[in-house]
Amino acid sequence: MLHADETPVPMLPPGKKKTHKAYIWAYASTPFSNLNAVIYHFTPGRSGQHAREMLGEWSGKLVCDDYSGYKASFAQGVAEIACMAHARRKFVELEVSGKSQIAGQAVEQIRQSRFKPILDALHQWMQAQRTKIPHGTATAKALDYSLKRWTALTRYLVDGSVPIDNNRVENLIRPWALGRKNWLFAGSLRSGRRAAAIMSLIQSAKLNGHEPYAYLKDVLTRLPKQKASAIDELLPHNWTPVTADKV
Repeated sequence: MLHADETPVPMLPPGKKKTHKAYIWAYASTPFSNLNAVIYHFTPGRSGQHAREMLGEWSGKLVCDDYSGYKASFAQGVAEIACMAHARRKFVELEVSGKSQIAGQAVEQIRQSRFKPILDALHQWMQAQRTKIPHGTATAKALDYSLKRWTALTRYLVDGSVPIDNNRVENLIRPWALGRKNWLFAGSLRSGRRAAAIMSLIQSAKLNGHEPYAYLKDVLTRLPKQKASAIDELLPHNWTPVTADKV
C-alpha cells in the first residue's frame, strides 16, 4: 500500500530564459507498514504517464487525491483509496467562506464518522442534499467529490491497514513546497532528479528515526568500499551506524 501526491516545482532548463512547471511526485509507505520510506520522483510535467511509469506493474492499494493521472492505474487493477481529509476540506472551505448553508452540517457529520452506521447515514444525507442543490455550484461540486468516490473513501472500514486520509504524504511533500521559496527552481531535469534522490534519502532517514547529517556522513564515508551486493545495507530502513569497535 502506498500514499501518493505531487506538487509543482519550477525548472529552468539550460539556455532558457523562463522557468516552466515541472513536478515532484512522492510515493510513501503507510504508517502501518514495516517499511518506513518515501521516494520522490522529479518529472518535466504532470502527465499521468509519469505515475504509470513509476508504479510499473505494481498492483496494490494507492491512497491519493482525485487527480486523473492515477486513473489508468486503477483500470489496471490498483485499488483506489480516497482521502477523507480532502473530502472534508472542501466543505470546511465553504463553511469558512459562508458560501453554503449545508457545509457546516457536512463537517460536523464527517467529524463523527467513526463507525459504518454513521457513515451510511452520512452517505444517505449527502445523496438527499445533492438532489436539492443546483448543478455547477460549489456545494454541488463538494458533494459530488465525495459521492463519486464513496467506495474509495470508505475502504478503511473493511481493511484495518487502510489509512483514512492522505495526510502522511502531504506532510512528506511539504519540504518541497517550502524549498521553492529558498532555492527558487531546479536548473535542469538532471539536477531535479538528483535533488529528488537526495531528498528521498534524507526524508526516509527521518522516518526511520535517524539524524540526516549523521546518516549521510556515514553512508558517504562507507560507500566507496561497500560491496555492490551489500548496497541495500546503506538504505535508511536497513542502516546501522558504524560503531568504534567495528572501525
